[in-house]
Amino acid sequence: MARVSRGRKPMSEINMVPFIDIMMVMLVAFMVSAPMLTQGVKVDLPKTTSAPITNQPKDILVVSVKADGSYYLNMGRQQDKAQKLAEVAEKVGKVVASNSDIPVLIKGDAKVEYGDVVRLMGHLQQAGVSNVGLVTDPEELK
Repeated sequence: MARVSRGRKPMSEINMVPFIDIMMVMLVAFMVSAPMLTQGVKVDLPKTTSAPITNQPKDILVVSVKADGSYYLNMGRQQDKAQKLAEVAEKVGKVVASNSDIPVLIKGDAKVEYGDVVRLMGHLQQAGVSNVGLVTDPEELK
């Protein structure tokens, strides 16, 4: 004769409540951390009318130039630390030498001096980067 236990769940049922609790905590953590994953340093981009890039690759090197002329690279652990121009060009050159398909973009602040951006482009060209793009914000329609 089989024994029937009352008030206890059979061993074949899995309690899903702890799993759901953990998933909710992870969801909240990802939602909070996602906005912090933007590439590069915050700069005030110039506004222009241009077509957006439709097929954006997964890996992009972004070199940011702040209004004070400091350079930042969206690679490595110290993305928010200003770097010397020669260091930025050397690092970008090494990455492009190992992966020639990776696009290099420059995010220059709207108030940065033109010479700082041109100097950066010259150093990147000497480092072996043949194709550089400039990042802008879309112009607001009035």
